[in-house]
Amino acid sequence: MYVCVCHGVTDKAISQAAQAGACSLAELARTLRVATGCGKCAELAQTLLEAAALTPPRAPVRLASAG
Repeated sequence: MYVCVCHGVTDKAISQAAQAGACSLAELARTLRVATGCGKCAELAQTLLEAAALTPPRAPVRLASAG
């Protein structure tokens, strides 16, 4: 889902930024430009960032090889 329409930032991009170490809205603004246009997305972006910080990273999925 698009969180920041001004800059085309999605919830997935925010989650990936959190997993890469972003821990504040200011960092998201610097890296993704979220909340630097009209600013209406700031609250949702902050909420998503906090939720992503509480979610442990997923382990890679191994697919069974055909054969």
